[in-house]
Amino acid sequence: MDLLNYCIIVRCGPDQQSQALSALEFTQALLTQGHNVERVFFYQQGVLTASRLRTPAQGELNITKLWQKLQVENKLELDVCIAAALQNGIVDKTESERYELGAYNLASGFQLAGLGQLAGATIACDRVVTFGASQ
Repeated sequence: MDLLNYCIIVRCGPDQQSQALSALEFTQALLTQGHNVERVFFYQQGVLTASRLRTPAQGELNITKLWQKLQVENKLELDVCIAAALQNGIVDKTESERYELGAYNLASGFQLAGLGQLAGATIACDRVVTFGASQ
């Protein structure tokens, strides 16, 4: 079996448990099989996964914490589209200071990134897999 280099794009929010969990489980399976995951890019509603303030409803999985665990175990790049993040009120310390917000809520293990990083990853990867429909 040839080992491939993947880029994963997550466009579904954490409230879409089935799709969000599919993205996570697919990424886990790739890593278990020895494939490389160049980066995971959270885009559109997917950026909501990166909020450290998100609390799932009772009985739902905490997708944010599951991604954080996978990131630590595999040193994954979890990139969050900066434009979509800002539109959804998700900021890191730098953006919080820039916009004088007084607080930040980007979960640890995630980093804000531009579409340039996504473009570079798609060029470098053998496969790009997207989860979630466009809106």
